[in-house]
Amino acid sequence: MASGVQVTDEVKDIINNMKVVKTDADLNERIRLVIFRIDDSEGAIVVDKVYRQKDLADVPDVFKFFVGLLDSKTCRYLMYDCHFETKESSKKEELVAVMWAPDTAPIKEKMKYASSKDSLKKNQTGVKHMLEMNDLSDYGTRESFAERMAKGVIKLEGHSVNA
Repeated sequence: MASGVQVTDEVKDIINNMKVVKTDADLNERIRLVIFRIDDSEGAIVVDKVYRQKDLADVPDVFKFFVGLLDSKTCRYLMYDCHFETKESSKKEELVAVMWAPDTAPIKEKMKYASSKDSLKKNQTGVKHMLEMNDLSDYGTRESFAERMAKGVIKLEGHSVNA
């Protein structure tokens, strides 16, 4: 069931910007988290909020900040530039696309987001992780999220997975 919702050029540009990180780019300007929403008046998926590295400089735990953005009554799409470390001590940065449709959100809104996700997904080729979350028990803990990222993850956003 397609919703007919379009994806704005701004959303496409931000996703492409997050997929291709230039080596000479200012790290403080790097986009780490984006919230997208469906704007009924435009009939489109639009950018709701962008968090750059500099916006998160004083945030002690980016993963907890990300989880804190998941409102229990509102559906959203998110793009998260997740940083983690594996047992082999290799540091990795991978994009995670999230459709957040909490069980407590209105059913009409959940259906709208579910039927519109393919429009957004077409612009997310190359994004390694696609998650659908309906409850924080899905991937809302550091351990469960780390398991979804890769085998042997020991740190997520600089914090021990087993802490």
